Amino acid sequence: MSMVEINDPKIKKINEFIAKTGIKPSECLYHTWRFVKNKKMKDNGVIRVLVPKSDGIARVEYICPECGHYGYLETEWKRPFFVRCEKCKYKINVPKMREEFKREQKAEQKDENLQ
Repeated sequence: MSMVEINDPKIKKINEFIAKTGIKPSECLYHTWRFVKNKKMKDNGVIRVLVPKSDGIARVEYICPECGHYGYLETEWKRPFFVRCEKCKYKINVPKMREEFKREQKAEQKDENLQ
């Protein structure tokens, strides 16, 4: 179980941006909101990324899975995408969903083979 909730009240700047601009899903290059793992591979943080087509700038809100720091930043959107925690410098990756799923499947198979 995660120590944070996906709808953590700290994660609000992107909601405010959406309300202010009235941006619709079809007007986004990318939008995700998911848990992120710490070094011990536990879902202990959250990241939300919104990239409007109009400017291609990634608006990123996160709660660091290592130190619990809340951060917001705007940066260039490109793949592979990651941000570093402003406080502890932990690298928070945002992998493609398919790649993340494949990686988790391999890890589960490895665990099953060890048993």
